[in-house]
Amino acid sequence: MVAADLDVTIDLARSLLAEQHPDLADRPLRLVANGWDNVMLRLGDDLALRLPRREIGARLMRNEHRVLPLLAPRLPVAVPAPVRTGEPSAALGYPWPWGVVRWADGVAAATVPAARRTPWAEHLARVLVALHRPAPADAPENTFRGVPVAERSASLEERIPLLPERYHARARELWAEAVAAPVYDDAPVWLHGDPHPANLVADGDRLSAVIDFGDVTSGDPASDLGMAWLTFDAAGRERFRAVIDAEARDGRGWDAGIWRRAQGWAVLFTSICFAYPDTHPIMVRVGEHAVEQLFA
Repeated sequence: MVAADLDVTIDLARSLLAEQHPDLADRPLRLVANGWDNVMLRLGDDLALRLPRREIGARLMRNEHRVLPLLAPRLPVAVPAPVRTGEPSAALGYPWPWGVVRWADGVAAATVPAARRTPWAEHLARVLVALHRPAPADAPENTFRGVPVAERSASLEERIPLLPERYHARARELWAEAVAAPVYDDAPVWLHGDPHPANLVADGDRLSAVIDFGDVTSGDPASDLGMAWLTFDAAGRERFRAVIDAEARDGRGWDAGIWRRAQGWAVLFTSICFAYPDTHPIMVRVGEHAVEQLFA
């Protein structure tokens, strides 16, 4: 039986390379991120390894390996499309697929002050405009993203206690406004699924990569646009929204309720940020910024 979470070490990663991609096995390896679902190691100067540490991470990586080769050519930013793929290894006791991707210089945008994210607000908006195109019927299913806002009401009520108590009433008001907004009735579009600032890579004053497409799915683009409150201050959101409103759907724009629904998604995402303060303090900082943007 496989453990719920595996300790993915540098030694294990090097052994997997030696077994399946021996031409890469002698490159320097350095642990750079240990997320909820995956571990990332830098491989030499220009590559990185992404290895699931639990079963759900493996399922999400399968989504990436299937979808990103299709999406990457049309997105105006680096994304972790696999340049090599790895298989489970019975000999090494590693049960899941894994991948080698291009390395993107920079740091998680969540570690950069919000005002320094404003210069690339339009760039990120254009990435989402390019992504939010009609998706095929066999796009990965995700019952937590892109669905009608009302379907997540129970999740919000479950997580509202994670927010500071003084904001509970306002959070419910914003959620009610989102639920009352017109329901998305256009064709389902491709969605990143989880585009918070810890999944954006910033290099100085530019956006260098959008990562972690494991939640990729299709549905209402408001789900992705909720990240505006988690990522930007008021000035950045204004620049971000101006591009979306002007360029989405080939200049036709989205429906009238999209930003009300997006703000509701932002409330839900913000509450989730406080769920794991001990293991993911960077997400707590994202949540603290979003609370200020939504409720202050």
